[in-house]
Amino acid sequence: MASITPLIAGNWKMNGTSLALGEVRNLAAKLAESAPRCTVVICPPATLLERLSEIAAPAGIVTGGQDCHSAASGAHTGDVSAQMLVDAGAQYVIVGHSERRTNHGETDETVRAKSVAALSAGLIPIICVGETESERDAGKAEAVVLTQLQGSIPAEWPGHGIVIAYEPVWAIGTGRTPTSADIAQMHDTIRRDLESRFGERGAATAILYGGSMKPSNAAEILRISNVNGGLVGGASLLANDFHAIISAV
Repeated sequence: MASITPLIAGNWKMNGTSLALGEVRNLAAKLAESAPRCTVVICPPATLLERLSEIAAPAGIVTGGQDCHSAASGAHTGDVSAQMLVDAGAQYVIVGHSERRTNHGETDETVRAKSVAALSAGLIPIICVGETESERDAGKAEAVVLTQLQGSIPAEWPGHGIVIAYEPVWAIGTGRTPTSADIAQMHDTIRRDLESRFGERGAATAILYGGSMKPSNAAEILRISNVNGGLVGGASLLANDFHAIISAV
């Protein structure tokens, strides 16, 4: 069985101004008192990334972007390249989040191109996959997720590899979560697919759960088979809540 360092990543989404940096300072102080047993990542808005990285680094917190363009540079008004994220201090980047797939029409091909760009820049992409409520109700959840995995993951990875985040779309921001059995079944399915395609590298790839993870359910979810951490939304905005999830590892 491959040894995988747990990873807890906070996705701030379109939330946070300079005032939110105080929460990062509070989190850093808490982590200084008791070292985490996981990698801690915060993915803030791009406007905060450089400042947050400077605060986070001394505390052992790493940072990431919430998206990147597939091109290294060019006439792409409003977009951010992977190289720009690296320049601002990022080590990770989220790609293919369901909100990007839905609100911006991103396809598996788009996500794969962004993953390639991230890997080329030295970033670790957190590649998101997940089904909608109607797809789950129709019995298509596993088929949808496997299709997304096969279309979104680059065929070749450099040494630092990738992270997968399973996020049932219907559980994001709703307060609803799948049953432990549902999560285990999907994470086991993802692991089998990764191992069949990538061998030992697939066995050593972290699979995060994303979908209304909070202090009250983190410990239970983190004990589930092949759950190697979490992609946390709203609960990552507050130091106390995020620290409670980190402490559940």
